[in-house]
Amino acid sequence: MHHRTVAELMTRSVVRAQRDMPFKEIVKLLADNDVTAVPVVDELDRPVGVVSEADLLRKSSARADPSGLTPVPHMEAWERAKPEGATAEELMSAPAVCARPEWTVVEAARLMAVQNVKRLPVVDEADRLQGIVSRGDLLMIFLRRDDAIRDEITGDVLRGTLGPAASEVTVEVHEGRVTLGGSVEVRDLIPVIEQLCRGVDGVVAVSEHIAYRADDSRDSPDDA
Repeated sequence: MHHRTVAELMTRSVVRAQRDMPFKEIVKLLADNDVTAVPVVDELDRPVGVVSEADLLRKSSARADPSGLTPVPHMEAWERAKPEGATAEELMSAPAVCARPEWTVVEAARLMAVQNVKRLPVVDEADRLQGIVSRGDLLMIFLRRDDAIRDEITGDVLRGTLGPAASEVTVEVHEGRVTLGGSVEVRDLIPVIEQLCRGVDGVVAVSEHIAYRADDSRDSPDDA
């Protein structure tokens, strides 16, 4: 199976900010390019952090409400420092959480989930910025055509697992939901096929109604 890589999904033309870029220029940079965050890079074009609209809005949220109706929210020491910042380096979230071009969608998605970030700068072996990949980019795999998903399952998954007997298993795909039918020689192949199908890019769910001719599982009554 061919899992889509970060290099295939990332945006290569990356808007970036230098560490000394002033607050207002960052706001303009985001607005002019219709983005919500940009990597902050050093003189060697290596990401050192990411500055987002959320980072910039802390400056506004830290100000007292002139009407006195809304209290200033409690902030930790590091959060109080950001509203006082005037440059990208002072405002950014750091360090930058980065991905590599050869990573799969699964690897990038897991890192985003663990680090609770919405985007990852993509860097080469020297940590230089090569692109940026967002949650939306990773979700693009779920726009794969149903026939492309079916072809990959019948070609790679079933033939690789069952060989000539692959034709005995039927595959239907509708809006990314896979339904497996037909039959296999032994029962233990069914969970293997199901798990492999779940790993195909673009698959949303898998249901199986596969019959089997022999039960070679350890829990088989014949083994008792």
